[in-house]
Amino acid sequence: MGRVTTTDRRGVLRAGAGLAVAGAFAAGCARTGAVAHSAPDATSPPPPTGPARPAPSPRRFPGQPVQVDHGPRGRPRVALTFHGNGDPATARALLAEAERRGARVTVLAVGTWLDAHPGMARRILDGGHDLGNHTMRHLDINTMSEADATREIEDCAARLKRLTGSVGTWFRPSRAARASPLVETLARRAGYPHVLSYDVDSLDFTSPGAPAVTRTVLDAVRGGSVVSLHFGYADTVAALPAVLDELDRRGLRAVTTTELLS
Repeated sequence: MGRVTTTDRRGVLRAGAGLAVAGAFAAGCARTGAVAHSAPDATSPPPPTGPARPAPSPRRFPGQPVQVDHGPRGRPRVALTFHGNGDPATARALLAEAERRGARVTVLAVGTWLDAHPGMARRILDGGHDLGNHTMRHLDINTMSEADATREIEDCAARLKRLTGSVGTWFRPSRAARASPLVETLARRAGYPHVLSYDVDSLDFTSPGAPAVTRTVLDAVRGGSVVSLHFGYADTVAALPAVLDELDRRGLRAVTTTELLS
């Protein structure tokens, strides 16, 4: 995957995205694609010996299906959900931009990412965001045996529990929009009453350019939508200001998934 080019930045400007965010990130990154297994984050603090405060636990939402792909329609809220993997510089840039605009998001973290960057778990929670489980190694969980799929879910849950005091508020299957019946059962057995899916796929992981990410999200998002996005991609960082600007213009507030369903 190539570097963010000048043409890309002009496109982002035309889409209304803030070049300050994209430029600051691009200056510090050598790649625009996802980094599946990056080196430990030297700027992150060491894992805490005990959580500063207990993190929220999974909740059951009466009236919602086991697999949730959107919240109540017509409510002026949307949930921006991020797959937590890749270079933590993009994670910090995205979180900072969301917080600057009063938005809160949901992060589904990969266990190996938490091992490499343990300080990100507390960073996410301290920003007021949801934090959940996106399996240990981000493999195709729906094709695994029961034993292997169980380990993927429970190993990531154990990382979250050690770092935050909670297994996280949500579980999302890896490499699939929806969990198979077996994975759904295993997630519930691990303590997650719901599996978190989505109704809007940004396709940002294909690196289509920030304007394309912006258009894809805004063409499909509605009140109550759950949007799938990713850490680790410069396009996503550059697109976020334009997405948030347009959501605000439409009267839609970006909230955590817990808030969306509450």
